[in-house]
Amino acid sequence: MTTQLEYEQAPRFTSINLLPISSDPDEDFLHPVLEIFKPEPKPQEVQKPRLYLVPSNFGEEYDSDFAPQPTSAEELPAIEPLTVQFIHNAVEIWAGKRSAQQLQHLCHYKVFGELQKMAGSLKEIGRVRKTRVTQPLDGVCEATITLRFGERLRVVAIRFEGLDGRWLCTCLTLI
Repeated sequence: MTTQLEYEQAPRFTSINLLPISSDPDEDFLHPVLEIFKPEPKPQEVQKPRLYLVPSNFGEEYDSDFAPQPTSAEELPAIEPLTVQFIHNAVEIWAGKRSAQQLQHLCHYKVFGELQKMAGSLKEIGRVRKTRVTQPLDGVCEATITLRFGERLRVVAIRFEGLDGRWLCTCLTLI
């Protein structure tokens, strides 16, 4: 036992507060001489969006070898001009001024059947007011188009899916 009390007991700390000096990661290299030793920033790889599309099958069963193959939007043509042209053609079909066969290659056969049933059902050709196109998933496009029929406004909802290297209309609804 020693006679010096200050060495017998270890100092006690109730808490230690460590505060960061700076949040700037380049703070160590602010001096002009140290700038030459600054490490090069690592380039971040750009990741391709994942293709989450499960094609609409309308209750059909396919052999895996012959099932429609989802296609990424990067591999397909621009969707905005296609949507505008498609809606102009569809409105003319509904007004009876155009043949439905002109959109057959862009529609699923069930959507094409509905388009044929509605052919000639409208009295006038609607005018496109607004178009809003979104892509919620890679390879899927959903659009809403506002149409004016005289004093009345109506909306068309369209869904295109990238299948087998082309855009295919899988939903077309006049509201």
